[in-house]
Amino acid sequence: MYDTLNPYATGTQPDFYAQLAAETGAAAIVDIGCGTGLITCDLARQGYRVTGVDPSPAMLEIARSRPYGDRVTWIDGDPLALGPLEADLAVMTGHVAQFFLTDESWRTALRAVRDAVRTGGHLAFESRNPLVCAWEQWTSATRSSTIDPAAGRIETWAEVHRVEDDIVTYANHYAFDETGDELVSLTRLRFRTESQLTRSLVHAGFAVDQVFGDWDRQPVGPTSRELILVATRTERP
Repeated sequence: MYDTLNPYATGTQPDFYAQLAAETGAAAIVDIGCGTGLITCDLARQGYRVTGVDPSPAMLEIARSRPYGDRVTWIDGDPLALGPLEADLAVMTGHVAQFFLTDESWRTALRAVRDAVRTGGHLAFESRNPLVCAWEQWTSATRSSTIDPAAGRIETWAEVHRVEDDIVTYANHYAFDETGDELVSLTRLRFRTESQLTRSLVHAGFAVDQVFGDWDRQPVGPTSRELILVATRTERP
């Protein structure tokens, strides 16, 4: 049900990263935290040589079954499992960067990504802008519902449990009309600032080329919901 509950709007992540791949002249792409492979398989459909990595076997099982999934190299693991791929472009979609909670885990991930990308290759990812405080809208009063082909109507909402420094702990609730069941998934996200993200990239051996505030490539402003970074791997770390 992940894809039903987390649809991409037109002109957002899939379109942005596909356009970036074309602009950078990429041939080999690695999708880190590829999840159910929606973006990964779409890139494969467009003729790119794609590797998808994710630590969830259940997600990868769905990804493999997608159209063009047989054209993707799938890796069960985290960025450390990539090795020296000599990729032209690495992407981290779905706010994957925010799941690296500690500075050390984020540094380790970026170093692994750098090793997987050729010199002059690119890394692009997005993270929610902490200045907007999106978590303040994650309450039981803000509910939405959708229809899943298999599960029927699902009502969803979120509740924040704790905000400590720049880490937000919250629960996603999923209520199923047909069965009366309710599932709860606890999640923790790190909300890094633009300057924190930029410094971490430079420290890992990347030069930051561009930072956008939304998928239409507008510059970052005080109300920008996203921080979308595009960086180039330098010759030396």
